Amino acid sequence: MAEVVNKKKKKKPLKLLLFLFFVMVEYSEQMLPLSQFQAIQRIKQELSFPVELSSWSENSDFCNTEPLPILTLVCYEDNITQLHVAGNGVFPQFPQDISTSSLFSNLASLPNLKVLSLVSLGLRGPLPPSIGLLSSLEIVNISSNSFNGSLPVEISSLKSLQTLVLDNNRFSGQVLDWLASLPALTVLSLKNNSFAGLLPSSLTSLELLRNLVVSGNNLSGDLPNFHNLSNLQVLDLEGNSFGPNFPSLPTKLVALMLGKNKFGFGVPDEVESCYLLTKMDISHNEFVGPLPPSLLSMPSIDYLDISGNKFTGKLFKNMSCNPQLSYVDFSSNRFTGELPDCLQPGTGHRTVSYSGNCLSSMEQWQHHESFCHNEALAVRIMPTEHKEKRPYAKVVLASSMVGGLIGGTAILGLAFLVVKKKFAKQQQINRTPNARLILEKVPPAITLKLLNDARYISETRKFGLLGIPPYRTFVLDELREATNNFDVANILGEGSCGQIYKGMLTDGTVVAIRSLKTRKKHSIQHYTHQLELVSKIRHCHLVSAIGHCFECYQDDSSVSRIFLVFEFVPNGTLREVISEGNAGQKFSWSQRMTAMLGIARGIQFLHTGIVPGVFSNHLKITDILLDHDFHVKISKYNLPLLAENKNMDAFGASSSGGKENAAQRSAFKEKDDVYGFGVILLETIVGRKMMTANDIDVSKDILSVSLTADELARRNIVDPTVCKECSDHSLKTVMELCLRCLSNEQSDSPSVEDVIWNLQFAAQVQESCRRDSHSAQCSPGHVALARSASDLLQ
Repeated sequence: MAEVVNKKKKKKPLKLLLFLFFVMVEYSEQMLPLSQFQAIQRIKQELSFPVELSSWSENSDFCNTEPLPILTLVCYEDNITQLHVAGNGVFPQFPQDISTSSLFSNLASLPNLKVLSLVSLGLRGPLPPSIGLLSSLEIVNISSNSFNGSLPVEISSLKSLQTLVLDNNRFSGQVLDWLASLPALTVLSLKNNSFAGLLPSSLTSLELLRNLVVSGNNLSGDLPNFHNLSNLQVLDLEGNSFGPNFPSLPTKLVALMLGKNKFGFGVPDEVESCYLLTKMDISHNEFVGPLPPSLLSMPSIDYLDISGNKFTGKLFKNMSCNPQLSYVDFSSNRFTGELPDCLQPGTGHRTVSYSGNCLSSMEQWQHHESFCHNEALAVRIMPTEHKEKRPYAKVVLASSMVGGLIGGTAILGLAFLVVKKKFAKQQQINRTPNARLILEKVPPAITLKLLNDARYISETRKFGLLGIPPYRTFVLDELREATNNFDVANILGEGSCGQIYKGMLTDGTVVAIRSLKTRKKHSIQHYTHQLELVSKIRHCHLVSAIGHCFECYQDDSSVSRIFLVFEFVPNGTLREVISEGNAGQKFSWSQRMTAMLGIARGIQFLHTGIVPGVFSNHLKITDILLDHDFHVKISKYNLPLLAENKNMDAFGASSSGGKENAAQRSAFKEKDDVYGFGVILLETIVGRKMMTANDIDVSKDILSVSLTADELARRNIVDPTVCKECSDHSLKTVMELCLRCLSNEQSDSPSVEDVIWNLQFAAQVQESCRRDSHSAQCSPGHVALARSASDLLQ
């Protein structure tokens, strides 16, 4: 009996040794530190991975695992740097008694983790304070779970944090001041939670903040002054109880969502100074009084919703609209008069809603005119003394100059300036010499998977494309039918990776189909991230993506070819109307300014409209195509699936080097596109092809000399087709901008925003001279007027 017991005791150490042996063999197959390997094993067990991930679970080499839609793990230098887990109904709901504390404690065993994305996993309870131990985190996305309670103050110790997305949870309490202690924060999204109270003014100290999203909470009260947040592009406050005062905004805002709040009084004229504003939604508030007259014609606006308020005033048929405006809703207000001609049905691909007003148009239901007059008498306009609390002296003066007000109005404006002297002085102290330059710091290691979760970033730039079909997946037979089985007669061009075909879909849409041969065998999932980025290339000044299609090998279902479907742009290249053809076919000076503005806005979208930005696009004038209306569209982008001479597998690799080097690389890449733009601008000015570096250098030297000479010398180097048309001040501004773009010194090169500002100024000078004098000569007064108008846009 004793012998049997001794044998059993011997078997236990033997089993333990065998277990440790197999664990060590398994661990030896990969290069992760043992603590990280064990942490991942524990996390796998805690998340109860479903059977769909059984193959991943059996693979011990985590760093070389093929990414899946529901799970991605990324390593750099044998350390785990990114972990993405997306449930989407695949993962089981965790029992009520399971705490997330152990999960985050195990995550703390990954000291180099920079990106953490735990989306739609059903995680519940308070967010554990142990998240503060993940000191290397740069991006956190825990959206669409059931976390509740207040945010742990330990998050404030994550000094490298750049993106914090907590959407669609049950967090409550106040938005706390300590969020301002995260100096690198660029994206803060708290959408659809239960936060209450005021939005802390300390958030205005986050100088790098680009996106602030707090929609769908219980926040209230007046807002802090956002004017000094020079990098803020997206401000989404929809669905709260903010108000009644309209917020003070930064001039470079791209998207403003204030709908379903309690804002009252009127909309200040200073909104028109937001010259990059693409989307504005102030619907379903308590706004009263007239609308700023130029709101419909702001330089970048393409989505405007002011419905469900009590705006008053008379609309006129000759009001102007931005040609890019694609969506307008001013229904359920108190407007009278006539629907402007630019909003009439049939004026472009535009959706217009105006029911519930008192307009003469009867195509949409209207009140009797007396209804709006009675309501207008009852509304309470913003009191003057309240308005004086806002330091807008400069803009008010500029507006008076543009409107040409004289006499008593000028005296009132002067009195207003005296009252506001101390505020104007403070503004002058705060204003830096490089006021038109925007600080561009693209966060390193941002992956497309996380950005797809933070959908609000890309959604701010998807408007203005109603004429383009929605992005979708095609089947191969559709493309065969569209191209007559890829007939060689339909080939538009050919590159090192494949051909470009012209095709016609069954609905009559003409498309360009690019065929890309894959260099290595990969599954469809391997290309998911790249195609997500391609699908975001949709802008009025880019050749936009419509869809994609895979052709696979029959033996192992790996991808053999990828077809990318783009809109077809029919009217050739910009060069054909600049430096080729006869004089009757060439663009006028005003058309050239419009074209260059379109190219600059397209570049701006590539840099900031999608994140991470698309830089180093190596643009040439032959890459700029003209659509049916001769609007410019950029056809070449530096994307992995579109770059002909790059290894597609390099996409998504972790970047090496510190944050400082990453910022320098981003700045260099932006200047690379600015230089390419400068070459295009140079050809646009002189009307001669820039084929070699010598052509560029010689023309640049001539431009530089002519700037210090007289007007006649400048006109002698301009394309003869337009030399008599352009005003000297407009020409000189464009020449100076061109030389800055082509400068060899990076510090002298302008930002894309600076390029847009200068082109707008040059166009305004030209238009002012044409309208007032019908002459190429322009007085200093016209230039001062245009400069004031450009300051408004800035």
